[in-house]
Amino acid sequence: MERPAISLVIPMFNEEANIEHALAYAVDALGQHARDYEIIIVDDASTDESPELVRRAIHGNPKIRLIRHDFNLKLGASLRTGFAAAQNDLILYMDADLPFDPDVLGRAIRAMNVTRADVISGYRFDRTTEGFKRTLLTIVYNWMIRLLFNIYVRDINFSFKLMKREVLQAIELKSEGSLIDAELIVKARNHGFFIQQIGLDYFPRVLGTSHLASWNVIVKIFRELVTLQGEMRKRVPRGAPSVSRRDSAAETAAAPQ
Repeated sequence: MERPAISLVIPMFNEEANIEHALAYAVDALGQHARDYEIIIVDDASTDESPELVRRAIHGNPKIRLIRHDFNLKLGASLRTGFAAAQNDLILYMDADLPFDPDVLGRAIRAMNVTRADVISGYRFDRTTEGFKRTLLTIVYNWMIRLLFNIYVRDINFSFKLMKREVLQAIELKSEGSLIDAELIVKARNHGFFIQQIGLDYFPRVLGTSHLASWNVIVKIFRELVTLQGEMRKRVPRGAPSVSRRDSAAETAAAPQ
């Protein structure tokens, strides 16, 4: 079976301790499992040397692209920027601190082909290595999403998500913060796309600082959940555009040229 073309999206904020290391392993895995690839780094207004490190990597590999936000817009906005820029058949999302071995991409592609899934969502075999607080928050959050949206995903906020391009073309993501993982999976299900899960070895961060476990991030998740939960409950027949996308298209057609 022909290898796919893949776009890898990596959101980045102050990851000078990790980004070169992550890129090296990503390039190696993509070279093995993709017929063609691009790596899109979305820099969320970093204040350290990480953007310069990416620019240096671009000189050696033109398949790497850097998109910069002028202001810090958080994870959801960074992913939406990266997804909008992605051009290939399959799109993978990975955090910059390399929480999994990118070589598992081969197993995920195989799983997608075997099961005819539209999305492969990874879950951590062992979450306890990140500490009691984060493990407890993850478990509570997973159960809350299950109860609110009647969907069983074992590790909804884990960053390994491999999806077909048509999934992102069909759904409209609005989360600015870390709710975007749940929004993506729930809306994909609601649009009739098939989701399969695979277990992955998880490597907790050893360098740099995580910005995803603060109370500000948690509060933002709940605020966005209150705002978006009605929209996230809507079911849309597969192939049908959402109302907001139809309205947007109509506004664009009516706008003066």
